[in-house]
Amino acid sequence: MIRVVLADDEELIRAALAALLGLEPDLDVVAQAADGRAALDAALAHRPDVAVVDLEMPALDGLQVTAELTRALPECAVVILTGRGRPAHPARALAAGAKGFLVKGAPGGALADVIRRVHGGGRYVDPALAADALAAPPCPLTPRELEVLRLAEHGTPTAVIARRTNLSAGTVRNYLAAATQKLGVADRAEAYALAHRHGWL
Repeated sequence: MIRVVLADDEELIRAALAALLGLEPDLDVVAQAADGRAALDAALAHRPDVAVVDLEMPALDGLQVTAELTRALPECAVVILTGRGRPAHPARALAAGAKGFLVKGAPGGALADVIRRVHGGGRYVDPALAADALAAPPCPLTPRELEVLRLAEHGTPTAVIARRTNLSAGTVRNYLAAATQKLGVADRAEAYALAHRHGWL
């Protein structure tokens, strides 16, 4: 039996996936979680063969859960699910340690097949997302510009961003101005929206 931990913050989706996987004779869903922190706790408690985690969850997102599990439980393969995959997401997922990346709209048996594949040591990335990733423009922003832009969501004041990053307010303004200029947009809100749409954040 392949032991699976399943994490998704949407209860209906989580229950449907658990029921679907429960029909497979070689898969056993040993625990479910509604957020990233609970997913990590469940995986550490049950030590599954595979963890299936949603990309976007409260507490810790799927990438953070993946990175933590890769460090703390390297024998557990991670498959990330997403409802809205963007071109940059597969590369970020694989860099975090994920072995599989699948969209929720995939055919019914696809998840079970991917679980078996990653449990056997293989990898899987949704083909459409992989093609989009190859055709996507590279991110022109530096890691520091991305960090500052990520914190600028919802119009966070420059002083708050400066405190969180241990930078001066002037340096934060410079990073935001550079990001805005590189992306060819009018302001930091548009810069954030464009970077988010491309999956760079």
